Amino acid sequence: MSSTVLHDMGVAQLAAALRGGQVSAVEAAQHFLARAKSHQHLGAYVALNEDATLAQARAQDASIAAGTAAPLAGVPIAHKDIFVTRDFPTTAASRMLAGYRSPFDATVVARLAEAGCVTLGKLNCDEFAMGGTNENSAVAPVGFDAPRPVRNPWDGARVPGGSSGGSAAAVAARLAPAVTGTDTGGSIRQPASFCGVTGIKPTYGRASRYGMIAFASSLDQAGPMARSAEDCALLLSAMCGPDPDRDSTSLDRPAEDFGRALGDSLEGLRIGVPAEFFGEGLAADVHAAVDAALKEYEKLGARLVPITLPRTDLSVPVYYILAPAEASSNLSRFDGVRYGYRAKDYADLLDMYKKTRAQGFGDEVKRRIMIGTYVLSEGYYDAYYLQAQKLRRMIADDFQAAFKECDLIAGPVAPTTAWRLGSQNDPVANYLADIYTLPASLAGLPGMSVPAGFGEGGLPVGLQLIGNYFQEARLLNAAHRLQQATDFHLRAPEGI
Repeated sequence: MSSTVLHDMGVAQLAAALRGGQVSAVEAAQHFLARAKSHQHLGAYVALNEDATLAQARAQDASIAAGTAAPLAGVPIAHKDIFVTRDFPTTAASRMLAGYRSPFDATVVARLAEAGCVTLGKLNCDEFAMGGTNENSAVAPVGFDAPRPVRNPWDGARVPGGSSGGSAAAVAARLAPAVTGTDTGGSIRQPASFCGVTGIKPTYGRASRYGMIAFASSLDQAGPMARSAEDCALLLSAMCGPDPDRDSTSLDRPAEDFGRALGDSLEGLRIGVPAEFFGEGLAADVHAAVDAALKEYEKLGARLVPITLPRTDLSVPVYYILAPAEASSNLSRFDGVRYGYRAKDYADLLDMYKKTRAQGFGDEVKRRIMIGTYVLSEGYYDAYYLQAQKLRRMIADDFQAAFKECDLIAGPVAPTTAWRLGSQNDPVANYLADIYTLPASLAGLPGMSVPAGFGEGGLPVGLQLIGNYFQEARLLNAAHRLQQATDFHLRAPEGI
């Protein structure tokens, strides 16, 4: 099989070729490892282990030959550096965890391995998943001696989005057919939009958080990113399922086939269009691409329904109280005592704590820890944290009211296309860019980004689809039908 054809194949195509003997798992792994090394300038990978990867590939070739292969046997995958892995270092893109090796695999990593996936390596991200640009990484990518931001494959002068920027860039540049990401406030959907790939965040609790380094425990959720909705359905089906012994937030719902509805008619499907997602601040080129995608849905038989999500504007202050509060608690474990970075020179235990955390954490992580500690402190807890929790419930109630009028909700993922590296120096401006992704995260709803066209400068634009709880199969079918009618998800950046 031509190597050019190999990296242009999606997960479903590649799995079929592997089962059919057109290519071996070792050949596929070697091809993608070579691509990872030849595209080091993008900064997508932070760790490779060729020996471990090829050992996994040989094991999958043996299972295929024996007729005992799992559904995704031999399909290469790469993991966001938030998931702990035995065969690869796990840093959460932070100096605090430099050189850390986990004695076990995260549940998501283990389940994808059980499905037959072969791990290529670990992918760059914002430190502890805090950021929307991938400019907050504190670790050096493969091929570099110092930290540097991931480059967007569509324009190397622009961000890939974050925090799962390395994941999105790897799929867009054909460095891996499948990747994992995490979404706390939009960190799968926004980089998927910026890089022109497909990504889905399932209902909160669908995928186990065991072995996923915590940022905000009531919001963090794992999800896949790939070229197509069909590929994401295959990956999500392998990832999800209850994990009660290791994750208390894991839902007691059995694993299911999320691709079971692919190809179903959209005739009569009611797609809610929130007025709040199309107001001031939405760039004209993004608006035009999203409108064109919605018109395509009408051609497919769906009906557009005007809806309102009145507390959308409140999602930003609510999220940036709750998420930092949980981060403040979760990151208190990194103190230099048990594992991770420790300052070299200190006078006493308190001085060691202070210097370790000052030197080990980056600016954005420190900012969120400070905000979180403040809102949890005596005298401010009721005024900030408790009120934010009440508003979070109201935001979730807004969605339930909307779902009485529609089956899915559609709109933009982000107000603009990918911005230039270094251009967003104001943290508040960065936070405001999450306005369309935060509401679904706060409500714990499934959401995804689907390639919907291109804006100015040929930069990708994603369409956000949001479903009610446990409606991932419906979401994926809606995305799949749009992808059958368009080819945006098949297009690759120039030179890739």
